[in-house]
Parts: sequence; C-alpha cells; structure tokens
Amino acid sequence: MARYRQTLGHLHWEFDSLRTLLAKASPARSGDTLAGIAAQSDAERAAAQMALADVPLRQFIDEAVIPYETDEVTRLIIDTHEADAFAPVAHLTVGGFRDWLLSEVASGPVLAALAPGLTPEMVAAVSKLMRVQDLILVARKVRVVTAFRGTLGLPGRLSTRLQPNHPTDDPAGIAASLLDGLLYGNGDAMFGINPAGDSLPAIIELLKMLDGVIQRYEIPTQACVLTHVTSSIAAIERGAPVDLVFQSIAGTEAANAGFGVSLSVLQEGYDAGLSLKRGTLGENLMYFETGQGSALSANAHHGVDQQTCEARAYAVARRYRPFLVNTVVGFIGPEYLYNGKQIIRAGLEDHFCGKLLGVPMGCDICYTNHAEADQDDMDTLLTLLGTAGVNFIMGIPGSDDVMLNYQTTSFHDALYARKVLGLRPAPEFEGWLARMGILNQEGSQLRLGSQLPDAFAGALAQL
Repeated sequence: MARYRQTLGHLHWEFDSLRTLLAKASPARSGDTLAGIAAQSDAERAAAQMALADVPLRQFIDEAVIPYETDEVTRLIIDTHEADAFAPVAHLTVGGFRDWLLSEVASGPVLAALAPGLTPEMVAAVSKLMRVQDLILVARKVRVVTAFRGTLGLPGRLSTRLQPNHPTDDPAGIAASLLDGLLYGNGDAMFGINPAGDSLPAIIELLKMLDGVIQRYEIPTQACVLTHVTSSIAAIERGAPVDLVFQSIAGTEAANAGFGVSLSVLQEGYDAGLSLKRGTLGENLMYFETGQGSALSANAHHGVDQQTCEARAYAVARRYRPFLVNTVVGFIGPEYLYNGKQIIRAGLEDHFCGKLLGVPMGCDICYTNHAEADQDDMDTLLTLLGTAGVNFIMGIPGSDDVMLNYQTTSFHDALYARKVLGLRPAPEFEGWLARMGILNQEGSQLRLGSQLPDAFAGALAQL
C-alpha cells in the first residue's frame, strides 16, 4: 500500500493510505470529525489536498479504499470499469484532472463518454480540490437525460418531485397537496409519497390513488410510493400499478445490508419494474435516494470519508439505469453536516460527482430543525444547484414536511428558480400545464383562479 507525504514549510505530514489521504483532504464536515478521520487542522487539510493533487488517477484502480474481496460495491466498481473510456485521462493526476475538467476540451459530450471510465473515488478526489464555482461550472456541462412518461434532464429544464406526504396517509390530505402542487406547476419528476406505515395493502392503495389521478387527468408524469424495494416487488406481484421502484442505497455492502438490500435484490426490483412496461417514452424506472453520512450512521463506512462513500453509492445507482437519483443532502442531521455551509458544499459535491459518473442527479435541498441552518441557506443552495443544472428538486407544501418533520423546498421555490434562471418544466408536462390553463405557453406564468378549466372544478372532492 502506498504512503503519501507532503511538506509545508517546516511541517511534514505522512498519510498511510489512499483512504486516509481522501479523508484528510475533505472539506470540513461534522461527520468525518465524528468518525475520527478528519484533518486535525486547516494546515493538515491543505497538506492532504496538495498530496492528493499529485496522485495519479490510475492509483484509484490499483488501490481500493475498501478491499475488493470483502465488499460487493468495490467489486462492482472495479469489474465494470471501462478502460477504453478512461484512456483520455489515464495519464493525469488528480490535480491535472481538475484542470482538464475546467478546460474547454472537457465538453458535455466528452464528459458523457468519459463517465464509464471514472470510478467514484476519482470523482470524489477531484471534488475535494474544487471551489464551489468549479463544482458548478463542470456539473453544468453534463446533461444526463432519462425518460419514463416524461423526459428529465434536458437543457433549460428544472423538474420537481411533488411530495404530498401525510402523517396518517389520509387520502383527502394527500389529494389536497397534490392539487396544490399541480396548480403551482409542480410534479413533472414524479408524484412521490413517503408512506407513514409499511402495510402492503395500504401501499397498494396509495399506488392506486396516484395512478388514478395520473390516468384521470392524463398527466404525463410518474408515481412512486417510497417503500422498501421488496415491498414494491410484492406489490407488482399483486398487480399494483407501480411506475418507479424506490430504494435508499449507500456506498458500501455493509451499509446497504443495513437498508436490507444487496445488488442482487436491487436487480430483482429493477427486473420486476421492467416487466410491467408502464413507461411510454423510456424504461428508466429506478428511483434511488442517498445522503452523506448514511454509511457512517450504520457504522459501515470502513474508515472512508462520508463524501467518498456517497460517491460510491452513485456507482450502485448507475448499474440500474435510474430515472432519478436524489441526494437528500441535509436530512440525516447536524451530526454529519453541521450547518448551512456544510450542507451547501455537500449538495454541490454530490451533484458534481453524480453527474460525472453519468447519474441523473436531483437534490432534496433540506435541513433538520436542530441543524445550524435556515431557509436562507436552502435558497442559496437552490440557486446554485439550478445554475449547475440539477435535474430536479422537491416540491412540498410550505417547505415543511408534516410527516417526516424536516424543512425542504416548497412549490413556489421551483417557480422562483425557473423564473430567475430561465428554466422550464419537462416538455411533456409543460404542454399539459398549458392545456390545463395552469401555466402559459412559456411555462413560467401561473394562471390561477377563475381561468382554470372545468376539469379542475371540484377536483379535491373527486380525489
């Protein structure tokens, strides 16, 4: 195993492995401090970043941060690595890779072709050397387009997941949130409910309800009940109308085991979803959620820093050609991302790393009430991610999820981002909004009140 050394003035540091070097080079965050792997000072962090900049990209293929023999995620990363795709940057160091990414040579098509040749550890490493503006500039070049009933990720578009959660899964409460969100132009990424319970019959009823709304009003979107993948498989076996198959995932085998999944179980869910053939425009149907700190919270991080673990989760995701991947960036709490500054940085890192790996990235721009963060921080991250080309964000009544008890983005936040940044909904959904009289043909101006068509008259009662 290689050792990495760096001298600054009269101070000398030595890092005993690539895993240690990556952890020490990470921008400060509470999770790595909690794990006891963070740099002990700004000087040590700077030294680690300088040493990391000189590491050849090939080293990440030769030295696994988690052993190949003991972790199926590592085996997936190594076994699916495409040497031909990697060839254009194989001669570079991490620092040289940063410079190359920021150059005009690294265009969107070039980066898309490169994605199968990159490992999560490579993109995590280079992100640690980047400023916020670098993360935005590079991620903006990359478009990862997916399709089911709508098309997500196109240039100039920003989609939303309409999240009509209810603390008791009450149909009337869910319907009220659905209607509210649609009238604000939300829901083109999906209608996605986090169920209050895990009863399979209740989950199937929620799926039927969402499907009924989509079919009744011919909405070009897709639905998802965020239950365990095995419950989705069981629902499919019972004939339920499952569009997107959901699962929380992480970047190590042990952390995924904590979620009750393995790569083979995820493959089973993917195959079950494909068997229904419910997509009209495409077959991207997996929906994954991730978040920095998930492996550490399960004591399954193997001494790897939380941002590198997060990037490894994207390697799991891309195996199954997902419709969306959602980094729920501030949800786990201040033990892992302490304040608004750390949450903002983490959200931009996640988006950057996912995009470079060819994953369709969205972000739940959120925080818990015991974190040192507020809605101003979320406005900042929303604006930065919109500029960086994020595929989707969340739309929740009043930005306050009454079931999960956390703060995120509201229905009108998407309108703000679309208007300020010149973005529009997914094209199929935009056309539907115009036909229903909710938005104008440019997809930016709400038409509320008396201008709504009869199709929505009494809609809440009918739902």
